[in-house]
Amino acid sequence: MAQQRKHRRRRKIKKCKLCDMKVTYIDYKDVKLLREFLTDKGKIIPKRVTGNCAKHQRMVKIAIKRARHMALLPYIKY
Repeated sequence: MAQQRKHRRRRKIKKCKLCDMKVTYIDYKDVKLLREFLTDKGKIIPKRVTGNCAKHQRMVKIAIKRARHMALLPYIKY
C-alpha cells in the first residue's frame, strides 16, 4: 500500500503594521487608515487576516465603531 502524505501549508506570520509604524492611538477621524481594516461591504477584517496584534485590533475596532457613530464610515454597503 502506498502511503498518503498530507501536506499542511505553513501559515505566513504577519507582523502588525501599526506596531511597525509605532502607533500609540488610532483616531476615529483618520478614515483613510480605518478603511484599510474594512471589507468592501463595510465589515471589520479580523486580526488573523490583517496581522494586527490584539492591542491594535481593539483600538481599530473602537475607532471604527466611533467613526460609524459619527457617520464618517458606513455601517454596511450593499
